[in-house]
Amino acid sequence: MSFSQDVKNEILRRKIQRHCCAQAAAYAVACFGKYFDERGVVLQTEQEGVAALVRKLYDRCGILGTITEKQRASGILYEFAVKDPAEVTKMLALFGHTGREPALRINPACFACQRCVSYFLSTAFLCCGTATDPEKGYTIEFLSQRYHVSRQLEAILSEHHFRPHRTLRKGANVIYIKASDQIENLLTFMGAGNCAMRVMEQRIYNDMRNRTNRLSNCETANLGKSVQATVQVQMAIRTLQESGAMDTLPEPLRETARLRMEYPDLTLARLAEKFDPPVSKAGLSHRFKRIQEAARRVEEARRQSSTSQSPSRKEVP
Repeated sequence: MSFSQDVKNEILRRKIQRHCCAQAAAYAVACFGKYFDERGVVLQTEQEGVAALVRKLYDRCGILGTITEKQRASGILYEFAVKDPAEVTKMLALFGHTGREPALRINPACFACQRCVSYFLSTAFLCCGTATDPEKGYTIEFLSQRYHVSRQLEAILSEHHFRPHRTLRKGANVIYIKASDQIENLLTFMGAGNCAMRVMEQRIYNDMRNRTNRLSNCETANLGKSVQATVQVQMAIRTLQESGAMDTLPEPLRETARLRMEYPDLTLARLAEKFDPPVSKAGLSHRFKRIQEAARRVEEARRQSSTSQSPSRKEVP
């Protein structure tokens, strides 16, 4: 079962106490269904539970609707409809519409209390909403063919601090939210608190995993630099030993070279503790630099000696 399905199932279990909230929820079906005009209202859904809930909502509003099942290759399509002329007249009067509006707009008079918007949005999600599985990403979308209704939905979400965005996708208006904290708040507002907790848990897990990866990458990079520095010092010490130049170094540098070769795997801090008396990391690092400088002078002297001793090439007549 998809995450969107889980959200819708949780919304379906939500109880609507007030009559005004039931009317606001029924109004969302009209706004986000297949059509809503003087012919009536039609909502098509793949969920039998959504169709059953919508019929109960309209029954509470005193409007009789019917549910029909349509067989498709992908499965059953459930269609809720109010088409009886008398019922259509009652419905239009209840929602404050004539059915002949050139462009449908949301009537704010259908929201009588603060919770009406919550039930309106949750039912709108049942009709046209989708939610991405939090393991794959964070997105909640509302799709509608009605431009003005989509703009007003965007405004309603903005008024409740959900920071929505709007785009077009294959001719449909899409209102979407991508911030995980906003999705958590919206799911809670729509009555899907358990799904909101799933988003929160996944976000915390992702944050911890990303933080762990960053720390691991940083430690790996630092370890690589430390290993590279250690190898360079050991190569410098070998150069001095092979050339016999080690004896020309001051005693502190000879002791440093001896301990480095004796404990090749120790970190700078641990190696500094092996001295008697112990030295600081900065002091030990300075000694390593002096050893490497001495090795570079030896290498330079070798190159110069090799150059001066090599025979010049004879010119070809």
